[in-house]
Amino acid sequence: HEAFIGTRFFFATGLMPCPYLPGRLARRIVTELSGRDVAVLHDLLSLAGFRRSHDIAYAPACPDCNACKAVRVDAQAYRPSRAMRRVIRANADIRASNVAPVATDEQYALFAAYQAARHGTGEMARMDATDYRALVEDTPVQTHLIEFRNGEGVLIGCCLVDRLGDGLAAVYSFFEPALSRRSLGSLMILRVIEETRALGLPYTYLGFWVAGCSKMAYKARFQPLDVYTTAGWRRMSDDERMDALLEKI
Repeated sequence: HEAFIGTRFFFATGLMPCPYLPGRLARRIVTELSGRDVAVLHDLLSLAGFRRSHDIAYAPACPDCNACKAVRVDAQAYRPSRAMRRVIRANADIRASNVAPVATDEQYALFAAYQAARHGTGEMARMDATDYRALVEDTPVQTHLIEFRNGEGVLIGCCLVDRLGDGLAAVYSFFEPALSRRSLGSLMILRVIEETRALGLPYTYLGFWVAGCSKMAYKARFQPLDVYTTAGWRRMSDDERMDALLEKI
């Protein structure tokens, strides 16, 4: 496996303003996901704390900062907290279904509304329908979408999910911004965890958790949670969890 990874070319991006922590600079290490054994490569890079976007995998390599860390839920050990059980009850009318990773106009309309409301000044808010199609369909690995619809059949949420050898990875999700009181973001993570458990796989990968960033604090609500460090994966400590939850408040 080390030899397999060693045959790849890795590149560093230029420095850019950090999208999570004001006043800091960010840089990424990236590599292309390609080749006959791309699924194996994807698995190995995920185990090393990388994240997929389109046909590349990337990991943070920022100067003087290591706040961004990949995290994964121990899906088989996970049990919904009281707060998460309330989320499930509040959304009992919503139906989720897996569909092929094929972009639709309905999905893009929801995606655009979400970006305008939540990330109006961000890079993704400038994505047009062609860009959205690439986000969904440019995947060299096994991927699917989970669509969430209300009782009238209206699409109110969507989550892009990758299949890994040891679990599922929530790549990107978006939802109807006017329904923020429903906690649809949490509902989508709960669904991916449920699907991971049903497949008998150990982990649900949630991307990066950023210490000090309130937008990422919600990930600490899904315990037990593993954090990737230079020494490998380890369980998030109670102190880290409490600090993250206080950031959210």
